[in-house]
Amino acid sequence: MIKSFQILTVLIALSTSVYGQNTFTLSSKDLGGQATINQEFNGFGCTGENQSPQLSWKNAPAGTKSFAVTMYDPDAPTGSGWWHWVVFDIPVSTNDLVAGAGNTKLNLTPEGVIQSITDYGATGYGGPCPPEGHGLHQYIITVYALKTDKLGLNESTNPAVVGYYLWNNTLAKASIVTYYQRSKK
Repeated sequence: MIKSFQILTVLIALSTSVYGQNTFTLSSKDLGGQATINQEFNGFGCTGENQSPQLSWKNAPAGTKSFAVTMYDPDAPTGSGWWHWVVFDIPVSTNDLVAGAGNTKLNLTPEGVIQSITDYGATGYGGPCPPEGHGLHQYIITVYALKTDKLGLNESTNPAVVGYYLWNNTLAKASIVTYYQRSKK
């Protein structure tokens, strides 16, 4: 009985170790628990550098044909949150985005990647810019492993429609949550 229990314990430990290491994971060299002035939007009263963070992902599930990335603020006082970044049709051969890739003028994403409009009304990355005195907002950056190589959408597609297509094509997703509070001037 003891030997069976020991074998079972070893098998559970091994399976936890093996499966825990192979989960779909998103990380960033630029982000910690809080965003910085580097990521803050430049506009709407904010004076940041509006630089999208570096992102890396690994262990996409079998069957992944492309990726998408979004950045969303559920704390925005809009009733529906705020979409800060919507990127899709990222080739399956890509597993990272460099810092600044959200600037569509710099062409830092692989060919064919689409950055559609955000709630700022522009394409590409639009950093955090919570209202003054509104406290900390959370920013959820998510990478999606998709079962299709193209969503069939373009850069003028609004975030809600992109979200519908993501929901219908997601195999797995991984997120980073960071926070930001705008300082009073």
